[in-house]
Amino acid sequence: MELRHLEYFLAVAEELNFTRASRRLHVVQSGVSAAIRTLERDLGVTLFERTSQRVALSEAGAALLPEARAVLDAARTARETVQAVGAGVRGTVDIGTMTAVPGLDVPALLGRFHREHPGITVRLRIARSGSAGLAQALAEGELDVAFLSLPGRPPGLVLRDLASVPLRLVVPACHPLAGERSVPLARLADEEFIDFPPGYGNRAVVDRAFAAAAVERRVTLEVADMVTASAFVRHGLGVAFLPEFVASAEPDLCLLPVADASLCWSMSVAVPAARRQSAAVRALLDLVDDEMGRPCGEKRA
Repeated sequence: MELRHLEYFLAVAEELNFTRASRRLHVVQSGVSAAIRTLERDLGVTLFERTSQRVALSEAGAALLPEARAVLDAARTARETVQAVGAGVRGTVDIGTMTAVPGLDVPALLGRFHREHPGITVRLRIARSGSAGLAQALAEGELDVAFLSLPGRPPGLVLRDLASVPLRLVVPACHPLAGERSVPLARLADEEFIDFPPGYGNRAVVDRAFAAAAVERRVTLEVADMVTASAFVRHGLGVAFLPEFVASAEPDLCLLPVADASLCWSMSVAVPAARRQSAAVRALLDLVDDEMGRPCGEKRA
């Protein structure tokens, strides 16, 4: 078994398409197919179920996938550690992030990271399935680092806390609740809510609060962007729980605290607990600490 064979296997497993995998690897498709056949012969198993319409991982292929990622990660770390001696940090960092990270300007951070470490390639993924999806991608080895928001401490991750901001009930200025000083959750049972899809950290915080208060609520509109949610509230399509920094500058919106619950949206930077951090990942985390102006509190889940 060669590392090259595992690299080809990983590309096909992630793309589930030999043509796309060959383009990603810059290798002719026949070369990729030959490498997979060699690997299958060495292991004595079928790694992919192939038809004219689709490619899917077999049971053996699914079992090999996390092991292949671990082997390639270890090889990459060893290579980057040696290359860093006298030549500066090099390598690749796969980063996942939410669209908004309170207290940290992610584009500015990555711009500075690129200037200070031009030998490191950054591959960025914006969350499509929320923080839960980012945590899963970290656990499965698809990401090295993620900026995420999840209540509690997800198992298998090391978290560095970045910021915690309160969530406020946001209503149009003409809403009957707009004149209240605070609102108990029970008074919101009849409201229509605009919220993020399940899997997003702020959605989980609010869902837990309503469940703890034994109050049912109706989410009639799901969006994946805070600015969009604020706009929908402004146009009377519902109410929402949003961080103060999103809606506080809107003159036709009213922000209200909740009387009987403390709703906070916490952000962290996370790495897998079971994987050794590469020099490139350590350089990024050091820069995050510097941008935050202090060492971030590190907690293992």
